[in-house]
Amino acid sequence: MHRPTKRLTRIFVCAAAVPVILVASGCSSDSGSGDGAKKGSSKSSASATAAPQVKKAAFDSLPQPCSAISKKTLDSLVPEAKSGKSGSSDDESVRGTCSWSSLDNKGVQGSQFRWLNASLMRFDSDAARGSGNKLAHAYFTKQVTDAQSAEGAKSPKAEPVSGTGDEATAVTYELKKKEGTFKQQTIVARVENVVVTIDYNGAGLAGQSAPDASALVKDAEKAAKEAVAAVVAANGSGAPDGSATAKPSEKPSEKPSSKSSAKPSGKASTKPSN
Repeated sequence: MHRPTKRLTRIFVCAAAVPVILVASGCSSDSGSGDGAKKGSSKSSASATAAPQVKKAAFDSLPQPCSAISKKTLDSLVPEAKSGKSGSSDDESVRGTCSWSSLDNKGVQGSQFRWLNASLMRFDSDAARGSGNKLAHAYFTKQVTDAQSAEGAKSPKAEPVSGTGDEATAVTYELKKKEGTFKQQTIVARVENVVVTIDYNGAGLAGQSAPDASALVKDAEKAAKEAVAAVVAANGSGAPDGSATAKPSEKPSEKPSSKSSAKPSGKASTKPSN
């Protein structure tokens, strides 16, 4: 009589255990279906870490700065100057400078002093900062601003220069020193991802009259054109897509603002050599 009762009890116990097993297996099935989620997560991670693409910079080298201006032009701008003095550089393919100075001593009649400096700066394209051209343009703008706000500059003027790279500006002003009045010319030019800065000043000392400013500007522009051409020549055809050519653009840069609060990055040499 007791046997049927025991059998029924066993059946109820087993039946109650079934849903528990089903629930457990259901949870296990949900966690196992995450393959698609993993794949989606991997794709999202790959997309997030992919670096943005920027166009390769046109120029990847620079000419020797002391050879960027022809001997004929140097003889005209800095007569009887000794060989150029190159500045120190941790990477000559990125930056370089060279300077020349001359003192045409006429004895009791006074003397004429001239100083010329050529500076070259190249920018590579960077995924985080932008293209080489963009970075060079920003540096070009800063160089013009610094020249306009140079310490002691009297009535600085900025004018666009045509036929010199992709954009170029001439900044002129006077500097009053105890030795005399120095006429300062700064030409800043950009060709692709390279910026060329030419500083040229002159003064009449010990009774000599000050040099003509307009003549000095033309001389400085000539030096800038030669330096730009030297950059292009040092890189062959220039841009990988052939967009850069040896012939500089005829389009002048826009005239920059005459006002600036930025401090100059460097002071032009106005001290005559002995």
